[in-house]
Amino acid sequence: MTVTTFRPRPEPAEVARVTATAAELLEVLWGRASTAPASASQLRVLLILEHHEGINLRSLADSLASTPPSTSRLCDRLQAAGFVRRAVSPVDRREVRLYLSSRGRAFLTDLRTRREITLEAVLDLMPAAKRTALLEGLEAFCDAAAAQIHDAAQDPDSRTA
Repeated sequence: MTVTTFRPRPEPAEVARVTATAAELLEVLWGRASTAPASASQLRVLLILEHHEGINLRSLADSLASTPPSTSRLCDRLQAAGFVRRAVSPVDRREVRLYLSSRGRAFLTDLRTRREITLEAVLDLMPAAKRTALLEGLEAFCDAAAAQIHDAAQDPDSRTA
């Protein structure tokens, strides 16, 4: 007869603490899979452009919580590296649209591959049942986070700190 250990429902604060620790450990593990030649700030830009093709500079700056001049300089460096291309908006010739270049896409693909290899090595150390539970939990987390991000984008006044 197997006795099941009673485990109370974890409080959001406990889960947030463990999730933050996991994120920090991921940063250490992924630090081994260098993001060179892009800095962490430049990587954020590439990830935003991947999901918001044709975003304008002001919107990108808002997404980064930065100023347009700082964001423009960041994009200048990414364009010089061949990761980003700029195009004049067909609607307003004063507006510049930003796009991820094929080299930028290849960089992100390579980075993700290296990160996944690092993760697989860690996940391989876990029992299969725990990996299944982790997968289910992370899928639910991603759904909830995406919904919150979408809702915040629809109503900028609803953003939380």
